[in-house]
Amino acid sequence: MTQTEEKTIQQFDRAIDRCRSVFKAKMHDYGPSWRIMRPRSITDQIFIKAKRIRSLETKGMSMVNEGILPEFIAIVNYGIMGQIQLVKGYADLKDISPDEALSLYDSFMSETRSLMIKKNHDYDEAWRSMRVSSYTDLILMKIERTKEIEDNDGKTEVSEGIDANYMDMVNYSIFAIIKLTEEE
Repeated sequence: MTQTEEKTIQQFDRAIDRCRSVFKAKMHDYGPSWRIMRPRSITDQIFIKAKRIRSLETKGMSMVNEGILPEFIAIVNYGIMGQIQLVKGYADLKDISPDEALSLYDSFMSETRSLMIKKNHDYDEAWRSMRVSSYTDLILMKIERTKEIEDNDGKTEVSEGIDANYMDMVNYSIFAIIKLTEEE
């Protein structure tokens, strides 16, 4: 592993910690109320966040006092929630404890992180040369792909499934978080 790849992993882990902290705080405030959401609704929630990011990037100003960074954090957290929902199914009521939700979060984030490490090696740190706005566009494209797969009842002929698209959205968002916070 190169020094740059090691730096990526360190930055990635700091971004994960930041996202997990927000997830944990929201769990304190709301509990695992997101368990009620079907995966399609989570996909739409990610869409809303990505569209807002693109709007802010295009317009250059915000009418609500929240910037782009919190939206990328939200995409990370919804992407992990989506992965959980794909495996556990949705519930009619909150059916897990906050501690179990955090444990599931950590498990799915670990799998998503492992995918990033493999892809980052193969793509030779290409993400570092990309613009944050490109991550936004790639996320929007992944959302459209996910919606198509959802409309086809999860069936694909040659493509990756919904879970892989959620992982890619999470990883693109974490790359954006790294770029947006590198000066910190």
